[in-house]
Amino acid sequence: MQKVDIIYEDENILAVNKPSGFSVFPEGEEKGVALIDLLVDEFPELKKSGEPPRYGIVHRLDKKTSGVLLVAKDNSTLEFLQEKFKKGEVEKRYIALCYGLIPYKTGVIETLMARSPKDRRKQKAYPLYDILIKGKARKAITHYRVLKKIQNYTLIELVILTGRKHQIRCHMAHLGYPIAGDDLYGFRDTETVEGLFRQFLHSQEIVIDTPKIKKKKIYCELPNDLQKILNNLEKNE
Repeated sequence: MQKVDIIYEDENILAVNKPSGFSVFPEGEEKGVALIDLLVDEFPELKKSGEPPRYGIVHRLDKKTSGVLLVAKDNSTLEFLQEKFKKGEVEKRYIALCYGLIPYKTGVIETLMARSPKDRRKQKAYPLYDILIKGKARKAITHYRVLKKIQNYTLIELVILTGRKHQIRCHMAHLGYPIAGDDLYGFRDTETVEGLFRQFLHSQEIVIDTPKIKKKKIYCELPNDLQKILNNLEKNE
């Protein structure tokens, strides 16, 4: 079975470099090997942390998103870290490539968010003042900063202050600049990036208090497949 790339480990937590193409844990009728299967195979003690099928998984990343994922080795650490996420006391930083040229250097996207009534696989962003959806949706806040513009794409850094399902993907599509390679939130007329076979979204850094360390920073480099996409785009400018 495939080995998991562990980028940090101590007596309480594991920090995993989640590869694209793996669900974090099985959901619904989904078949195939999930990341938790690989983790439990390598760290059988995780079966004592939390409940199946999640076991020690603290939070989740989408199947086609890569990067930092936290796993707790015991129940008390799992509860401690999940409480940090619940209270918004975690800094989560992402890198994404978006279709289109974003005209602003920085921005804040603040909306309500709920499941799309037209496509149950997706989330939909609503204005904060939408009284018809209030009570049925939750607030979602995303900060972004433009890093560079390459051809007709914009590379951005994002910090999410809330942890809604598909938050970044939904918010960037709502703004009009969907994530490159996103086959769910992408627009029909957006061009295909040659060699990109998944959404260009990477969880690059998490800063969190652990049971033993204040403001522990865990960083994960952009994976080779995404770095290659950037190199090719810059080469052909």
